Amino acid sequence: MKAYRIEGRRHFLKIAGTAAAAVAVNAVLGSAHAASEPLKIGVIGSGRIGSALGGVWVKMGHKVMFSSRTIENDKKLAASLGPNASAGTPQEAAAFGDVLLIAVPYRAMPDVGKEIGGAVKGKIVIDPSNPIPNRDGETATWAREKGAGYATAELLPGARVVRAFNAIGYARMAKAHETPGERIGMPMAGDDAKAIEVASRLIREIGYEPVLVGGLAMGKYLMPGTPLAGEHTPDEIRKIASTLK
Repeated sequence: MKAYRIEGRRHFLKIAGTAAAAVAVNAVLGSAHAASEPLKIGVIGSGRIGSALGGVWVKMGHKVMFSSRTIENDKKLAASLGPNASAGTPQEAAAFGDVLLIAVPYRAMPDVGKEIGGAVKGKIVIDPSNPIPNRDGETATWAREKGAGYATAELLPGARVVRAFNAIGYARMAKAHETPGERIGMPMAGDDAKAIEVASRLIREIGYEPVLVGGLAMGKYLMPGTPLAGEHTPDEIRKIASTLK
């Protein structure tokens, strides 16, 4: 009877181990499959940065809806990029995208938040916008005092904000994916693990190596004029970030 129990237990553990392994493998395969699935991306602000990044993501097979204050320009841009690109209003782009890129002058961020409202709740928002006082006035001053990452999160309640693409020229970002070899690092800051994962994928597709420098509190350093501005290797970014508080 004792031998039977031992053998039975061994058989059970073997089956359980096999089942657990299968679950683990399926989880990995499912994650890899999800990582290769095209995304729906809403671009709010299709100026130089929005059109540059959105244009690359269209080439990578994602579906991108461009929006701005001038829908005719968005329609022309979408037509030039092919069937994976479309144009709409900011509200339509916010509703369309599983991921949103909000690339507007920072003075417009409060109005964007009001305009798209609840459509951002639960969505991943990539924020390349920089608060520049001599351009954006009091909104920029407030955002800098609060910290750019926290300010954007407050203006977009419920959004899963990741700051990235803040301190490298748009023209370079439009071409980086065409140059193979050692990649320049792209610092990013965020608090949401899934948002960071998705943003990392999109950063790599643009042609950079994502480097998480910390939570949204570090977002204040992701703008021109700070030590993290400009082009650096991933290791250089990590070293610089380690000196910042």
